[in-house]
Amino acid sequence: MTMTQAELFQALKSLGMPVAYGSFSSAVSPPFITYQFAYSSDLIADNINYVEVSNFQIELYTNKKDLAAEAAVQNKLKELGLPYSKVEAWIEEEKLYQVIYEIKLIGG
Repeated sequence: MTMTQAELFQALKSLGMPVAYGSFSSAVSPPFITYQFAYSSDLIADNINYVEVSNFQIELYTNKKDLAAEAAVQNKLKELGLPYSKVEAWIEEEKLYQVIYEIKLIGG
């Protein structure tokens, strides 16, 4: 989907959870969201980047399995027309669940 990083940030903020690019400058209580650029997979032909495709990771952190928070993120991504893949991990040292959504922004 054609969307800028700033528009992605605003969409995530609309969920009502703290949101930051990369990390927060001070501690916040879960649930919270971070997001960041992961890698590019631009459409390239004839040695020219024709279409910028930016892959972002949206990371949801919760202190317990939080199906409502996951549903909120997933429903927002669906509303925005952003297909996603999803993985989950338990971060023992932080005592937090991490759910990572990978999305693609075209031209963003």
